[in-house]
Parts: sequence; C-alpha cells; structure tokens
Amino acid sequence: MNDLRTSPMRDTANDRAPRILVVEDESSLALLLVYNLEAEGFIVEHVDRGDEAELRLAEAPPDLVILDWMLPGVSGLEICRRLRARDDTRDMPIIMLTARGEESERVRGLSVGADDYVVKPFSTPELMARVHALLRRARPERVASRLTAGDIDLDRETRRVKRGGREIHLGPTEFRLLEYFMEKPGRVFTRAQLLDSVWGMSAEIDERTVDVHVGRLRKALIRSREKDPIRTVRGAGYSFDETFGRN
Repeated sequence: MNDLRTSPMRDTANDRAPRILVVEDESSLALLLVYNLEAEGFIVEHVDRGDEAELRLAEAPPDLVILDWMLPGVSGLEICRRLRARDDTRDMPIIMLTARGEESERVRGLSVGADDYVVKPFSTPELMARVHALLRRARPERVASRLTAGDIDLDRETRRVKRGGREIHLGPTEFRLLEYFMEKPGRVFTRAQLLDSVWGMSAEIDERTVDVHVGRLRKALIRSREKDPIRTVRGAGYSFDETFGRN
C-alpha cells in the first residue's frame, strides 16, 4: 500500500495542528482513519508496516499514534513496548487498534503502555473523541491559545508575539518556528526535524535555510543586552532555552 500523507502545503490554521501517525495495514480502514482525522484538522501520516513505523517514529515523533496490534515487520505490541522504553516517546499517547476483543488481550495491550484500546469494528466519532481527549490530557500546550516563557508571549489566535510588552514582528515561518520551540522548551531539534515539522516533509529546501530563519528570529527577538532564548547546540541543532526567564 502506498504511503498516505497530507500535502506539504499547509494553511495557517493547520500549521501547528497536532501530528498523528496511523499505523494500519488494512487499506480501507487506513483510508477511513486518515480521512476522518484530517477532517478534524489533524496533520496525518500513514504507514502500513511496523518497521516503517519505527523509522518514522525515530525521525520525527508525532503527538499521538494510532497503532494496529497485528502488523507486518514488527507487531504493534512490540512497537508500543519500545516506545515506552525511550525517554523521548515515553509519554506519547498511543491508541491500540485490534480485532481481539477478549479481556485478557485488552489487559495485555494496556500493560505494555497503550493509553487506550479500541476493538474493531469501532465507532469513528467515538475514536475521534478519544483522540481529542488524549491530546488534551497529554499535551495541553497544543490546545492553549497562548504560550509564555519569561518576557516572551505568543498568542496563537491573533498571531502576535510580544517581548516585555513590545510588539515583535515576525514572518509566518519565524512565527511557526518560535511556536514550535516554545511548545517543547529544552528539547534539542536537528535541522532535519525542524524542516520536517515547520516547513513540511516534502519541502525542497536546504537545511541551511533553518539557520537563516533562526537568525531572523533571533534578530527580531533580541534588543541590546536581552538574553537569547534560543540555544545553538553544536553538532546537533537548536533548542529553546528551558531556563529562559528564570532568576
């Protein structure tokens, strides 16, 4: 089955929509899931093998995974177990899909770290409600209208940024970049990860473009002796300083 992905051309409303990875090898069910999740406003990627899912999860962890139990390559149960063993994916919301309805199997799925368990066939509206509930619980910053760190305030609804009360004028890309950094303070992102998450997977641009836009963002944010909120991590990438604004 071909890989199903959203178009890299994203509108403003979807720029920071939560990203969901669907791992399902039944083509008709995968199409149904992708269609309904995109209709809910999510950015969706689909793979149909467990080993392919592991590659995508290592490259750019999504905000939530919908994971089939039985998969070619690596089973969904084993993927879930491995995700829970990694620091960067330990708290990632996971919904397990399976045709197994016995109580013992549900217990097994939850015991390896799945947050929720849905038996096929299932109600699509109910699954969408579970997705929304898990995202709200796990990542409240993704639904917050404002992000604040130190004297920097980012308002998602008005698309405005202020520092110490003064207006910061940012282009659309710099706004998305700052928003992405502020969602995950302290986490180091490679240039490839930033290209994937901020520009889109299929964007045909060089990784040096990230350096240019980080430079523009810094220039807009910093005056005189103000502290730089963005750390350059040599040999790795960039991070929003988690100590920014602390005394």
